[in-house]
Amino acid sequence: MYEKWNKQFIGGEWREGNGERVYEDKNPYSEETLVQIRLANTEDIDEAYRSAREAQKEWEEINAYDRVAIMEKAVELVKERREEIVKILIAENGASHTKANIEVDGAIGIMKEASTFPLRMHGKIMPSVVPGKENRIYHNPAGVVGIISPFNFPFHLTMRSLAPALAAGNGVVIKPDLQTMISGGLFMGKLFEDAGIPKGLLNITVCSSSEIKDAFVEHPIPQIISFTGSTPVGRHIGELCGRHLKRVALELGGNNAMIVLKDADIERAAGSAAFGKFLNAGQICMSLNRIIVERPVYEEFLRVLVDKASQIKYGNPADKDVVVGPLINNKQVGRIQELIDRSLEMGASYALKGEIEGNVFAPTILTNVTNDMPIAQEEIFGPAVGVIVVEDEIEAIRVANDSEYGLSGAVHAGSIEHGVEVAKQIVTGMIHVNDQGVNDEPIVAFGGEKASGLGRYGGEWALHEFTTTKWISVQTNPREYPF
Repeated sequence: MYEKWNKQFIGGEWREGNGERVYEDKNPYSEETLVQIRLANTEDIDEAYRSAREAQKEWEEINAYDRVAIMEKAVELVKERREEIVKILIAENGASHTKANIEVDGAIGIMKEASTFPLRMHGKIMPSVVPGKENRIYHNPAGVVGIISPFNFPFHLTMRSLAPALAAGNGVVIKPDLQTMISGGLFMGKLFEDAGIPKGLLNITVCSSSEIKDAFVEHPIPQIISFTGSTPVGRHIGELCGRHLKRVALELGGNNAMIVLKDADIERAAGSAAFGKFLNAGQICMSLNRIIVERPVYEEFLRVLVDKASQIKYGNPADKDVVVGPLINNKQVGRIQELIDRSLEMGASYALKGEIEGNVFAPTILTNVTNDMPIAQEEIFGPAVGVIVVEDEIEAIRVANDSEYGLSGAVHAGSIEHGVEVAKQIVTGMIHVNDQGVNDEPIVAFGGEKASGLGRYGGEWALHEFTTTKWISVQTNPREYPF
């Protein structure tokens, strides 16, 4: 089923790339090769952007109701092809069955929301200080959007930008992560081709940054670059976009904290922590990185969390009972173990030591953690977590905010309103009371503060991100000038 995904999708054609390298897309659990593809180069990227610009002119002129119908057709195709994309996510991404289905559901949600965008491109007529003038405000497509998508939730996180960008009338070029080039890119090309978008409107360029350098971002055609990934790469992309005066939407790393107050329901809090940490082996920007617990309930919470985590099944994601599958590659295994080792040297200890089998890293919990340790200050992006004890909620708030990141988080409290008051004091774009940090809904603003990014996805905020506003004034009566 993977052999057909061996071509680039450029200018409405499935063809070979012109790059120097042939890339092997591998299963991260078995490390078997799924398919090989010749990568794209800068010439291919140029053709893709030019194609998107030309097709966008046609797409923008298509009746809004017809664009709605095409977007709705794409939603139906995802539903029909759910089993196929779930299998691809398991094989290419190492996703568990649970995670893969959550991802498909999330993509369907944002696609359904985006399908309403063609009918929400509202304009305004406004008064003027000038006699006889009428001010008209138009909501227009931005033009062409470049999307750089990650490996961890490739289908959903690509679709989170793609569906709104297309629905708002833009052309799109996608650069998926090589490790998930099918689920994060090529599958979308076929999906929207079959849904009936104009030829060349959507392009998928599977390429290596080592070969193309910054060409994808610096190309003069795209007006907006949407990037989901690490903060260091996001900073670089933001700098490039600033230099070239492009708009940029950045959803970057997180160091998300869960605060467990002394009046919290411990069983409920520990269950939230286990889900919010170990879903997708912790490879989610919203995953819990730090669990901050008030001292009176610290021992009880740690005991319950360890008990829950130790029962989580790990291994081959093709097994429907497996929750924690492989990390995306072996480099990530070594990086996480190095974070743990450095923290152990500073005084942390294992509350639960997970086994390592190939690229599978079993759930791991550290105790005696302080907020200056690597496990607490660096984004883990894996199935390990540190539990930090604090004396009171004032210290809990201070520790939670003692990070350069501010993406997501959670507060568990006996009183909902008390939890909300604590949540308001955490500098983060999103935070959830009596829940965990991994939440993403299609109609709600999604994004972070500080080093966790710029802009917002979801609902009306996504519509704003991928459109531009134009003012046209009409002088209905002759205007008198002073000279």
